[in-house]
Amino acid sequence: MSQNPPLQSCFVAGTDTGVGKTHISAALLHWCALQGWASAGLKPVAAGTTLVNGKAVNDDVQALQAASSIDLSDAEVGPFQFEAACAPHIAAQLEGKTIEREHVMAATHALMARAEITVVEGVGGFCVPLNDTWDTADFAQELGLPVVLVVGMRLGCLSHALLTAEAVRARGLALAGWVGNVIDPDMPHLVANLATLRQEMQRRHQAPCLGSVPWMSQPTPALIAAHFDAAALHAVLAPGRPLKAMGS
Repeated sequence: MSQNPPLQSCFVAGTDTGVGKTHISAALLHWCALQGWASAGLKPVAAGTTLVNGKAVNDDVQALQAASSIDLSDAEVGPFQFEAACAPHIAAQLEGKTIEREHVMAATHALMARAEITVVEGVGGFCVPLNDTWDTADFAQELGLPVVLVVGMRLGCLSHALLTAEAVRARGLALAGWVGNVIDPDMPHLVANLATLRQEMQRRHQAPCLGSVPWMSQPTPALIAAHFDAAALHAVLAPGRPLKAMGS
């Protein structure tokens, strides 16, 4: 009996903090759910919690948990959550804790074993310290997953995107593609910037555009996923598998 090729998990990196990594990650999970795949969202290290009904919650972790197609606990999606909304190693220090590489990797592999496909979201930009000797680029390199780069479309995005792409490739990682996410609704010359990114990311890194997401006042995973390039995304996540038409 023939068997489908395995699905490909991915690591979602951003050109900076606040560029919409979680929105794009949740939309990726939504898209995977429409394909019928058992998918899990993971943000191993998250900084910034608020009290909701007496419980400390992180918005990013909650969004990934809600978008995952398998039932996951809050602790599985976000095993290391800290109260202060700042650099994670500083947030950990404020609580008298240390983010240990072995613990992060163990929690990551434990969740990945539960799903067909896992969307692993980084913290901030691509290279953010987690402790004195280990950062998020080290984490991504150790996982070895193809990277989906979220480019926050605003003034300065060209340099941010191209420099981050170089950093990803310098770590020996595959840059599977990028998503342009408009975070400045008044960005001048948006179309020209997107065209430049398409040309340069392809020319320099053979990295296709996986989607171009317009500015939304109330983004949801379904609304964002509608702006993905289904064929390009399918080639990244499920090479060799048939593509299910959206909405079928």
